[in-house]
Amino acid sequence: MTEPTSTNPTNAYTVPSVSIATARTGASSKANALGMRAMQERAYAKRGEQYLLIKSPPASGKSRALMFIALDKLNNQGLRQAIIVVPERSIGGSFADEPLSQFGFYWDWQVAPQWNLCDAPGADEPRVAKSKVEAVRKFLESDDRVLVCTHATFRFAVEELGVEAFDGRLIAVDEFHHVSANPDNKLGSQLGAFITRDKVHLAAMTGSYFRGDSVAVLTPADEARFDTVTYTYYEQLNGYHWLKSLDIGYFFYTGPYVDAVTKVLDPALKTIVHIPNVNARESLKDKEREVNEILHALGVWKGIDPGTGFHRIEAADGRILKVADLVDDSDLSQRSRVLAALKDPAQKGNREHVDIIVALGMAKEGFDWIWCEHALTIGYRSSLTEIVQIIGRATRDAPGKERTRFTNLIAEPAAEQGAVAEAVNDMLKAISASLLMEQVLAPRYEFTPKDAGPQPGFDYGEAGYQAGRHNVGVNKETGQIHLEINGLSKPQSPEATRICKEDLNEVITGFLQDKPSLERGLFDQDNTLPEELTQLRMGKIVRERYPELSDTDQEAVRQHAIAAMNVTQQAKLALAQVDAEGGATSGCTALIDGVRKFINVRDLDIDLIDRINPFDAAYAILAKAMDEKLLRQIQASIGAKKANIPEEEARELARRALQFKNERGRLPDINAADAWEKRMAEGVAALARYRAQARAVEGQQGAGSNG
Repeated sequence: MTEPTSTNPTNAYTVPSVSIATARTGASSKANALGMRAMQERAYAKRGEQYLLIKSPPASGKSRALMFIALDKLNNQGLRQAIIVVPERSIGGSFADEPLSQFGFYWDWQVAPQWNLCDAPGADEPRVAKSKVEAVRKFLESDDRVLVCTHATFRFAVEELGVEAFDGRLIAVDEFHHVSANPDNKLGSQLGAFITRDKVHLAAMTGSYFRGDSVAVLTPADEARFDTVTYTYYEQLNGYHWLKSLDIGYFFYTGPYVDAVTKVLDPALKTIVHIPNVNARESLKDKEREVNEILHALGVWKGIDPGTGFHRIEAADGRILKVADLVDDSDLSQRSRVLAALKDPAQKGNREHVDIIVALGMAKEGFDWIWCEHALTIGYRSSLTEIVQIIGRATRDAPGKERTRFTNLIAEPAAEQGAVAEAVNDMLKAISASLLMEQVLAPRYEFTPKDAGPQPGFDYGEAGYQAGRHNVGVNKETGQIHLEINGLSKPQSPEATRICKEDLNEVITGFLQDKPSLERGLFDQDNTLPEELTQLRMGKIVRERYPELSDTDQEAVRQHAIAAMNVTQQAKLALAQVDAEGGATSGCTALIDGVRKFINVRDLDIDLIDRINPFDAAYAILAKAMDEKLLRQIQASIGAKKANIPEEEARELARRALQFKNERGRLPDINAADAWEKRMAEGVAALARYRAQARAVEGQQGAGSNG
């Protein structure tokens, strides 16, 4: 994992970037005798589960995986019907008829035209929902087997017909991250009711299980009912035929974004440009003008193609660029013509059909343009999920497409501004998304305590596994990395074991969405001990996310999550040092090389990992890129907000102090030279003050009542 090489726009600088090189094994594209690719075969192996959650990246074949599973449930498991629920009408096309028997499967996938409600006229609004709900009712009464509808139609239907009307059927929810455990989320509440009734099968699919906010997708109790199939980004990209590398970069600029966008928009690359929402800080508040300026920057306008509705732009090199405008909605017939041209199945394999797509709210999840080489997004998206979905537009494998990239262009904080809070907030979110993508794109880790022995399926190199040595095992099929960590807590329950193996990214997402952690970890490093982040903040996030786990299991999950994040970050720093010294890293094994370099110079134990600030790598790059005046102003604005130890933090410090006493036979000393021991002692003192204040208040209230 190294810094991508890209040309910076004038007055712009990068924040932590991600670059992954793949082995191009072709494994993710190979089909078995039933016509299933690797992820689909993995999902089909669990087709008998009543509740199934498929976590798999864009372009990995989730739609077809569901077809295989649904057909088996209809033909072999006694289910009456399958209802496919998608977030928007355009995604309904992913579930069109497929002659699966031609590829070796037992049955074909067929949807009668009247039961693909995504093709029915009218938007999913209450005023037109009644007819679609009636269609759902008629389908449930029919002998037909498959219905496709939107999330909105399904919600209206469940509200009117009741959950019992769907007994004995498969309900498959695509883009499952739209669901939320928040009681106000209707689809989430309805799925909870289905699980409570327990008379349907549920299949959930998503490329990004974390949401843009900090709300869980499912309650822990409901989530525990699901069997999970996980197929990682690393496996998907590493198994491609063509795509060799993916770069992710964040750029900050000054002035209007239309002046900076041309510095990162390369007309030679097939590109999707997402302009900012009109309410975003980067927006010029005139979306038509913004599109026109982008078109003008690309070259000389030569009219609109009457067949496709695409703009024809003559570039500086004489090429005619075909640009699809999905922003302008003033002429609905023109918009429809452009959409139809983009969806034309006859053009799916034609690289020259369109060159650039400019969009605002469209061309995100489910949008399938395999030739996209660059996803350029202006303005920070508040949702990490949206960022992952946009990146997914550029990660399709296509003949001749060896490199792809995602660029986020964001207005930088201006040092002369009196208030930089909003700009700093955008910066923090951008760094958060960057760090998250490093975890999403990295191989998964298998952590074990020191000298646990070699793990099945892992290769430990020529020397093999050696007890007492620094062992780095690699599963060559999945890219998974095995590391031994001294003092590591092992999860005790099956659920904690599952979380440590499969859901660490969800835990890390919660940590990266925790603004105090980002602020203090990046810009208040002088006053923030790493343990305050790794133990207190991460510990709080784990307890809130998994309250049903024991204290021992919560600590094990915390340790595994911090280890995964810090090992990735330290590997990145180790690689940067190799590059600075003129060394070379070997393509798809770069991250593994960095991990080996990191642990070969350190005795890897959990205490060491807890003493590393997870944002060190991000800060190192920011400190080089930002001028000292701006950096100090941001640090001052964040440092000024730091208050005395809050009661909740004091309580957690006291808990850590008790662990310290159990291990060392004494309480932490407030005059200790070790900063973390001193901080724990301060927490004990602060908690004592809070308790004394509470007793004083109780005493006053008691005296008042006696009087």
